[in-house]
Amino acid sequence: MTMVSVIGDVLSTAEVAALREAAADLPFQDGRASAGRFAAGVKNNEQAENSPALEAILEKVKAALDGNPLFRSVARPRRYTRMLVSRYEPGMEYGSHVDDAIMGGARTDLSFTVFLSDPETYDGGGLIMQEAAEDRRFRVDAGDMVLYPTGQLHRVEPITRGTRLAVVGWVQSWVRDPARREVLHDLDTATQAVFEAGGKTQHFDRLLKAKTNLYRMWAEG
Repeated sequence: MTMVSVIGDVLSTAEVAALREAAADLPFQDGRASAGRFAAGVKNNEQAENSPALEAILEKVKAALDGNPLFRSVARPRRYTRMLVSRYEPGMEYGSHVDDAIMGGARTDLSFTVFLSDPETYDGGGLIMQEAAEDRRFRVDAGDMVLYPTGQLHRVEPITRGTRLAVVGWVQSWVRDPARREVLHDLDTATQAVFEAGGKTQHFDRLLKAKTNLYRMWAEG
């Protein structure tokens, strides 16, 4: 099951501006440094080198994600296996690839891109999900996130103008099965709606019990 989610306003306008300013001072290196064996041949971008300044940026993004109810509901994050800041400039792209199954000694279930560049400031650079029926192209606003299964074939279109800056990361979920994660997300949505409509009723309690017990049944660890 393929479930690609666009989550808006993960970062506020002020947070995006502050992170862009901080990223401007980071040293960057060839992005192939983090690519797997087969992806390295099609990867042409830059990524920020490890530094305290980079860690400060990534911690701010983690805090924003941890505080976002929709991200928590869709991803059920157990840990962030890796995060980095990527940069694409004219002529750069990332060809068709699938992300590594294991990073930092942990399974990867979900990948995400949090965009820091406004789409009108660059041309190209679309995040393309390669699906059986057709390709899906994502160019979202700064501060928004695209969240997708790590096993999904995808690519980044060539940049022809401007700079595409983003925070890219990978998540291990408490719930490995994407179909089960989708069920739990639907139940989150339903329980919230029932509570808002009628408060803590007997029906709400039953629904919350079912959701909680399914999560307990399906969670790993």
